[in-house]
This record gives sequence, structure tokens and C-alpha cells, in this order.
Amino acid sequence: MIDSHCHLDRLELGERSLDVALDEARAAGVQHFLCIGVSLESAKGPLDVAEAHDDVSASVGVHPLYHGDAVPTEAELATLADHPKVVALGETGLDYFKNNNDPDVQRAAFVNHLKAGSALGLPTIVHTRAAVDDTLRILREHSDTRHVGVLHCFTESWEMAEAALDLGWYISISGIVTFGNANALRDVARRVPADRLLIETDSPWLAPKPHRGVKNEPKYLPWVLECVAEQRGIRPDALDEQTSDNFYRLFPRAQR
Repeated sequence: MIDSHCHLDRLELGERSLDVALDEARAAGVQHFLCIGVSLESAKGPLDVAEAHDDVSASVGVHPLYHGDAVPTEAELATLADHPKVVALGETGLDYFKNNNDPDVQRAAFVNHLKAGSALGLPTIVHTRAAVDDTLRILREHSDTRHVGVLHCFTESWEMAEAALDLGWYISISGIVTFGNANALRDVARRVPADRLLIETDSPWLAPKPHRGVKNEPKYLPWVLECVAEQRGIRPDALDEQTSDNFYRLFPRAQR
């Protein structure tokens, strides 16, 4: 399995070390981790984790909840991405749900990530919440079909997923798919084409059942895999192979 989206530098592990947490995830079958950047100021965190572990890759970018009034420039993003373990830009995107950050600033930052990704030949990791129309409009107007990306931790409708898929993008499913009220997301998990599907934990958030209420970790990825496989009517090992192939196709700079 590959955890295509986790925040290893933000895990709250108490007395346990990150090395222990990663070993536990490996013992559960996780073979690779993509550690996601969320701000310019904290970009060193994912890079440090990736440098220390051969099976960890990193992304750099500014989450819409973290940039305040500042719009990261293409040059700033390119400087951060100039690292051998960086395989993607993001996470970026739009969040209009209880987000006080100016939507105009969010949109400008999102566009700059897509432009930088195009210039650098890197895919982009997109967060979208309560911003369907603007997210799709910006993807249509500014994404490079040669260097697409993934809508991570997808929670929107099948109609949005289908529109993104038509643009060449991938869809990633998190532990939310296991929640009792996630029938619409389970429908999406069934319908995404096999070659455009990824799985993730988004740890330390959104632990899947039966671990809800605790801090999420990559070692809980098997519950996501098993739920999605059940929805699709296939064996977990078959889904594991498919989503792993998809990951390395989308993120070719990641070390297999």
C-alpha cells in the first residue's frame, strides 16, 4: 500500500518516535509515504522527514487555510520544489468552509501552484471544500494536461469527481469512506475508474473506523483499502496493486 497523502511532520506521537510509527505502518503493509507540505514556513518539515527515510517522498505548497493574506509566488514555490525528494506541489486549492482567508487570495495562490507545476513538470495536490464551481473553473483554465494531479481526501459529489476525471485528474479516498454517513463518498469510490484512484490517510486527521476518535496514522491505511475494495467488489490485494501503480504513474519522481 501507498499512503498518498499524510502529514508525517505533524503526527502527535507522545513518547513514540516517528521511526516507530513508520515501522508500525510498514508492518501493516504500507510501502511508501507522501508527506505533504502546507506552508512556506513549515516546508522544511516534510523535506527533513523525506531526507531521513528512503520510502518517504515530499510535496511543497501552501494549504488554503495556512497562507493568510499572502499569495505564494511561482518563484517561491519553485525554490521550495528544488529538492530531490519533492515529487509534487501542494497541497493547494480552495476551502470556503469556515475559512476566513480571502477567497481572492485563495484563488490566486491556487493558480500560482498550477502554473509552477506546469513550469516544473510536477503534479499538483488539491484540497477542495465547499468550492466546487471555482475549483473546477480554475482547473479548466489553468491546469496543464501534461502535469495534472489529484483531488485529495475527496468528499464532494460524483458529478464533481466526473468533471475532474474528464480533465485528466485523479481522485484520492481517505478514511472518511468508512464513516457511517459517507454513502455518497462510497458511491464515488465505486465509480472512479481503476486507473485514476488513490488511497490515503490524511493523518493525523480522519482516522477510519474502527479507530475514529484517535489521532490518525499511516498504519490505519489498510482499513481504507479494505473498505474501498469492498465497495468495488475486488480483492484488497488487487486494489493495492492498482492504486500503487497509479501513484507511481502520477508521481514518477517518487522512488519505487
